[in-house]
Amino acid sequence: QVQLVESGGGLVQPGGSLTLSCLASQNIFAIYTTGWYRQAPGKQREFVATISRFGTLNYADSVKGRFTISRDIAKKTVYLRMNSLEPEDTAVYYCNAKFDTLDHWGQGTQVTVSS
Repeated sequence: QVQLVESGGGLVQPGGSLTLSCLASQNIFAIYTTGWYRQAPGKQREFVATISRFGTLNYADSVKGRFTISRDIAKKTVYLRMNSLEPEDTAVYYCNAKFDTLDHWGQGTQVTVSS
């Protein structure tokens, strides 16, 4: 069973930056697509960014140019660097690892963008 643990959330002012981390219990990057999703209050969970096992990056239009997904295979960690944060980015951010029918989620980390 793959376990994912997020960290790095918090309160930040508009225009600020945060980096989220997701530590995997196993080295899954050669097989799984890993990434980040978010869920704002009263809204459905939505895609933010993914990195495939081949290193292909994908971003939601709303975060392109502001967020960067990366990974450190040796550390079994996926990162999400978030710049130019906006109040609309406020949400619980979830780490995800997906391969075929296997779909694993972390517990989420809160990001609040407010002055």
